Amino acid sequence: MRSGSEEPVPLHEEFIYCCGAATHVLKCGPWKDLSKDESKNLPRLLFMIIPGNPGLAGYYRTFIQALYCGLNQQYPVWVVSHAGHCKPPSGMEMIEDTDIKELEDVFGLNGQVEHKLNFLRKNVSKEIKLVLIAHSIGCYITLEMMKRASELQVLRSVLLFPTIERMAQSPQGKLMTPLLCKLRYALYMPVYLLSFLPEGVKASLVRFALRGMKSCDESSITTSINLFSVDCIANILYMASQEMIKVVERDSTTIKQNLKKLIFYYGTGDSWCPQHYYDEIKMDFPDGDIRLCEKGLRHAFVLDASKEMAAMITDWLQDDLTKL
Repeated sequence: MRSGSEEPVPLHEEFIYCCGAATHVLKCGPWKDLSKDESKNLPRLLFMIIPGNPGLAGYYRTFIQALYCGLNQQYPVWVVSHAGHCKPPSGMEMIEDTDIKELEDVFGLNGQVEHKLNFLRKNVSKEIKLVLIAHSIGCYITLEMMKRASELQVLRSVLLFPTIERMAQSPQGKLMTPLLCKLRYALYMPVYLLSFLPEGVKASLVRFALRGMKSCDESSITTSINLFSVDCIANILYMASQEMIKVVERDSTTIKQNLKKLIFYYGTGDSWCPQHYYDEIKMDFPDGDIRLCEKGLRHAFVLDASKEMAAMITDWLQDDLTKL
């Protein structure tokens, strides 16, 4: 299915308000507006990426480009940032200045679910089928979307390194929960001070932090500079603190109801969703498409394995796409 073309991939970038919060959208392909029902040029299918946390669209730039090319450039591939996780451009505030009451607690975990549903309702025609590709906490958000909006025409949901249960009990959760739930405000001051550094120095600090990777994606480095914004960090950590509290029991009911639409992909050394979580869900749903990574990919695959992951997903979905 992959195209051998080396032509530049069409990539459209937008900063919009969704539910009153600054939102960064990257759209791969020539389709920029999918909301017009009467348009004869609407594609049959949209691939939409639901990010992890930090939910910065830029981390998925290489991934959506590789996925778009792997799909022979036949379908749009979009990624929508989490509300308030992007640093808005000059002249745009983090929260829209309006008298209209927008979603309460849009930066919280529940708000992020409603944020994605609101985006789809306003920007994507109901006639278009969806492939939802979710990463980390995006998998929890995706299951909630399918639960709350059964009218969505979801052809398939691909859940990558899914943090959908017992986050605080995971090895990484045990380490991070006290920091996120009790000490996160202490991080704001150093981030505020670092925000005054020149962009080049910030980039050097990011490169130093990621120095252990053999081939770090360049777009990850530029995107990580957003993490020097106090507003972004505050929203990222606030959402993360809610994850530790709210992501407890796996929603087996929603999984059972949508099992034929779901693909799960677990890591072997993932400290956010350890392998015994995979073993247990595999036992509970023996007929499900539940896979264990054999390639040693890290939880944050977007840092160095975006192309490899995109290639795997196009292979997984070949049968679905030939039936369209």
